Amino acid sequence: MTAFTRALRRTPARHAATVTAVAAGALLLAACGSGDDTGTAHHGGASATAGARPGTGSGDPAGAFNDADVRFAQLMIPHHEQALEMSRLAEGRASDAEIKELARRIERAQDPEIKAMKGWLTSWGEPTGAPSMPGTNHGTGHGDGHGDGHGDGHGDGHGDGMMSEADMDRLADLKGTAFDRAFTRLMIAHHEGAIAMAEVERREGADPEARKTARAIVKGQSSEVEQLRDILGRL
Repeated sequence: MTAFTRALRRTPARHAATVTAVAAGALLLAACGSGDDTGTAHHGGASATAGARPGTGSGDPAGAFNDADVRFAQLMIPHHEQALEMSRLAEGRASDAEIKELARRIERAQDPEIKAMKGWLTSWGEPTGAPSMPGTNHGTGHGDGHGDGHGDGHGDGHGDGMMSEADMDRLADLKGTAFDRAFTRLMIAHHEGAIAMAEVERREGADPEARKTARAIVKGQSSEVEQLRDILGRL
């Protein structure tokens, strides 16, 4: 066998080895590319809401949250906690059966929401305490809350509806019809503040679960405001 013939026979083997190496390299590149695409999808990449940050508050691995979601949860937690405090006062002080039942319903609805919002903030790596923010006024007077409860229930008209400590102390001092009237007026203002905050979250939030909760707050508390107005009209 000549050297030329032997060379021809060896060439296919070398060619096959080269093809195998190229194919292996292509598969490796494809695998790396697939992993990058998946990572982007799971971390709020191009498909995420503009300005959103990676997060898992909704339980959706592809979910994202933004500053509006954080602000909503941080401010709504103490807002709900005060509503629970007001509602618990009704048990031993209210004389109206409908007010007592409404207060129990508020507790059943808002306590689980507080727990959920604290869970979101923890999963986002954000503090659960509400920061001090411009324009956020937690109670500087929303009606007199004393005597026969005929104050307008809105005081200086701050949008968050939060009561001051003095408001809460005055409410705690009342009983019977005076409590019923003051509670009703104050809770209307409180609910209206929560509704306004939830509307902002509906427009500006990114986290699906936070926005779903905001929609539930708007729907549920709007209905309760109407009920409270009806109660006030007959007291």
